[in-house]
Amino acid sequence: MQSLKAILELSKIRITFFVMLTTTFGYLCYEGNFGIAAIIASLGIFLMACGSAALNHIQEYQIDSKMNRTKNRPLPSGKISLRTAVLLSVVLSISGFLVLFIFINLTVALLGLAALLVYNGIYTPMKRFNSLAIFPGSLIGAIPPVVGWVAAGGSILDYQAFSLAFFFFIWQIPHFWLLLLLFGNEYKDAGFPTLLNRFTRQQLSRITFMWIIATIAMGLLLPLFLLLQFSFSMILVLGIALLLLVDSFKLLSNVENNKSYSFAFRHINFFVLAVVISISIDKLR
Repeated sequence: MQSLKAILELSKIRITFFVMLTTTFGYLCYEGNFGIAAIIASLGIFLMACGSAALNHIQEYQIDSKMNRTKNRPLPSGKISLRTAVLLSVVLSISGFLVLFIFINLTVALLGLAALLVYNGIYTPMKRFNSLAIFPGSLIGAIPPVVGWVAAGGSILDYQAFSLAFFFFIWQIPHFWLLLLLFGNEYKDAGFPTLLNRFTRQQLSRITFMWIIATIAMGLLLPLFLLLQFSFSMILVLGIALLLLVDSFKLLSNVENNKSYSFAFRHINFFVLAVVISISIDKLR
């Protein structure tokens, strides 16, 4: 049981499960219903995401051992050996790619591979020396909904696919900066360059606030790009958007209060989830 728990942690199961859901969401946005291709595409991306997450653990296990938030992860804590982690990463990544290539198409498989390469080949090494690594890093979360869209029969060049990718891209930036404002000292102690080396806490709070506003705006515009009608579920989105907006204003004044960042972090994630659920309900009607 402990071994299974460690493997799930190595795979960053909560993050990779959400990645799988956004793939399904992208499929649903194009097709309007769930088909076998949606399951296959989501499974393939899930396997590749788990493999990529395991590789990220391998790349950072020495740094993870220096941070209180990460020192109990499978590799620094010794729950899983480095050899086992490498084997799992390779098997999961190749399996996911083959699932996408064999059962969907080459384009979808290459999109999955692109996400892995950006995450492990660009973002992970870059964040050790550049505090702006979050920008290429945010591309990773923007790709899975496009995978779902293309798997359903859409084109990677469709403006709706671009709007989906852009929404998830924008959200990840304030999502990360709120974490930075909460755990900045741990990142600093681990040797990561952060924007807190470039800006004061108050300045970064204001910058994060603007990106939260951009996320809210894009989330409210997304139904227009997808040609959806106003529905009761959209009222839920508007309500959470208002709650997030109120919470975010606190970032402009309570810069030393971690509760402000914690609430904003929680509510920006609730907002994204509400947008996904709302559009999914509308598509399935």
